Amino acid sequence: MSIIVKPIITEKITKDGELFNRFGFVVDKKANKVQIKKAVEATYGVSIVNVNTMNVRPDRTTKYTKSGLISGKSNAYKKAIVQVQEGETIDFYNNI
Repeated sequence: MSIIVKPIITEKITKDGELFNRFGFVVDKKANKVQIKKAVEATYGVSIVNVNTMNVRPDRTTKYTKSGLISGKSNAYKKAIVQVQEGETIDFYNNI
């Protein structure tokens, strides 16, 4: 079971990374803060100061089409925002 599913690369998280050394990850729903901290430290080789987690609810959508009303939803997931020590950084683009 992998704790880290994928990094979050959005405008808001990228700005947080530049200003406050905070980076976002989509993580396993059952993972706790200690497991997330150990997984990020092992994967990226940085020291973690703080871990914040949040459960993101699914978004529900409704579309009006020729065949009628279609409703759906996106998947729910858990998001973790980790803060690394001053002077360290995580580079997501080095393996491209």
